[in-house]
Amino acid sequence: MFAVKSARNFLRPLSKSYSTMKAIQVSKTGDVSVLEYTDVKKPEINPDTILVKNLYSGVNFIDTYFRTGLYPTPLPTLLGREGSGIVEQVGQNVSGFSVGDTVAYLANNCTYAEYSLAEPKSTYKVPSGVSPDIACASLLQGLTALTLVTRSYAVKKDDTILVHAAAGGTGRLVVQLCKYYGAKVIGTTSSEEKAEIAKSVGCDHIIYYTKEDVATRVAEITNGKNVDAVFDGVGKSTFQSSFDSLKLCGTLVSFGNASGKVPPIEINILSKKNLVLLRPMLFGYISTKQEFDHYTGILFDLIAKKVLDISICGTFDLKQAGEAHTFLEARKSTGKVILKI
Repeated sequence: MFAVKSARNFLRPLSKSYSTMKAIQVSKTGDVSVLEYTDVKKPEINPDTILVKNLYSGVNFIDTYFRTGLYPTPLPTLLGREGSGIVEQVGQNVSGFSVGDTVAYLANNCTYAEYSLAEPKSTYKVPSGVSPDIACASLLQGLTALTLVTRSYAVKKDDTILVHAAAGGTGRLVVQLCKYYGAKVIGTTSSEEKAEIAKSVGCDHIIYYTKEDVATRVAEITNGKNVDAVFDGVGKSTFQSSFDSLKLCGTLVSFGNASGKVPPIEINILSKKNLVLLRPMLFGYISTKQEFDHYTGILFDLIAKKVLDISICGTFDLKQAGEAHTFLEARKSTGKVILKI
């Protein structure tokens, strides 16, 4: 997806001739103790990139996967897939950006740092109505939610939609967008506290998936009609109930595996109700500059107009990256976790 060189390419032994910066580096995989707050080489701009002085970095579950080794990557490496900050330098082949611009961007394992190289095709100038922390907090989850409800399944007026983990970071955005496009939303949560959050962002009905049978409750709520589509970021533990909750010609969008990987399925199970099953990835929808700008523009416009409420549930300093990971892995988040650089 990204042409920018991996963080490991500038994590070389330091010499006095190098400019350095503070960053979180992983030299061996493991628990949060392997997150090193240390000096590394400051990235050097090339003609096709932008150098950003970071203000914020988003913290996502994928970062913990690289830290633990679940997703193998050459070491040492930095972490972080999204950030916001101020443009410090612009490559000579880059147009549309100037020194001093506030930008938000997606990248490959490099945003837990004072500076990062950003690729123009995945960088967007933050409009005046959106603050840098909200821009960072909204980018990855917001683009995921927006493309799910417009590309994976185009939510429309009078649809009935089931959203699993409706109080989670991505789930609460999916709920808000479904309501914006005119749908009725049934949300699943694990607790009364999270149910209140899901209701506050628009859920019409709540199902406690830890103590209620989801498909049975969906049938009761819809008078046996079931739902047009399910957005399921939970995975293994909710997959069957998602299938059972769909109406004829319904669509299941399975986009996450918080409870574990969905096991292989027999394709003929789709025939029972002529169902559609998708396992989309965000980057398949924003592979070009035009696509990235299109969806990011819509996202920031919805935020500026207060259509989308972006919840930052935890802000940690860069040196507290370990605490941020612990907070996220303990399932304490009800929104976005970010690092202040």
